[in-house]
Amino acid sequence: MTLLCCHALCILVINKNCLNVKTFSRKGSLTIHQRIHSGIKPYICTECGKSFMTKGSLTIHQRIHTGIKPYTCTECGKSFTVKNTLKIHQRIHTGIKPYTCTECGKSITRKQELKIHQRIHSGMKPYTCASIKSYI
Repeated sequence: MTLLCCHALCILVINKNCLNVKTFSRKGSLTIHQRIHSGIKPYICTECGKSFMTKGSLTIHQRIHTGIKPYTCTECGKSFTVKNTLKIHQRIHTGIKPYTCTECGKSITRKQELKIHQRIHSGMKPYTCASIKSYI
């Protein structure tokens, strides 16, 4: 049995093929993915009313209100609400830069920073100011 999503229509199918399909090994992952299409956010913060697609996202959000930061850097003592944020922070101490630009070889600590850096080579400028007018 394969769990898959065909475009905006997510369905459970048995041995069917579809172009441009996103597949899942667990039914729970498909259910969470389906919420992207439906917009359903069943987990609501009782403190501020903000809603989330997953219970985990709500739990992380609630740390804003409680001030709980369960992940602490052993090098400098700085605390974080999200484990992955701690992992990225620790690269400051280790010097690890796991992302490398294929154009110039520059090493970078975060994937998003690499995407931004690569715009230097591609010339891509995705943001436009609508307020600026040309004056002749």
